[in-house]
Amino acid sequence: MVQAFCVKCKTKREIKNPKQVTLKNNRPAVKGTCSVCGTTVFRIGKM
Repeated sequence: MVQAFCVKCKTKREIKNPKQVTLKNNRPAVKGTCSVCGTTVFRIGKM
């Protein structure tokens, strides 16, 4: 269960379909969609 801040809902939500990505500076991050509204959410850090 990975959570990220949803800008549209203005609260922390669970990430639906989380994918591990790497930023330009080789930091790990998680990208996915909000489980409630479907907006793209992003979180820096490992899954």
